[in-house]
Amino acid sequence: MKLTVNGQAHDVSAQTLEALLLELEFEGEWLATAVNSELVRANERQNHTLKNGDRIEILTPKQGG
Repeated sequence: MKLTVNGQAHDVSAQTLEALLLELEFEGEWLATAVNSELVRANERQNHTLKNGDRIEILTPKQGG
């Protein structure tokens, strides 16, 4: 399936948002996710089915000053 993740094209096998995070090696409790500009909460990721062409944003906190 072809997806755009954080502005970059990816060809992935993941069918759900949770599986995509694992496939792309995103980890942690502090992730924020959106699919096609709609927020997807952490407890909804395992059931959120992805479709070819979806645009996913994965935000992680930054540290520093």
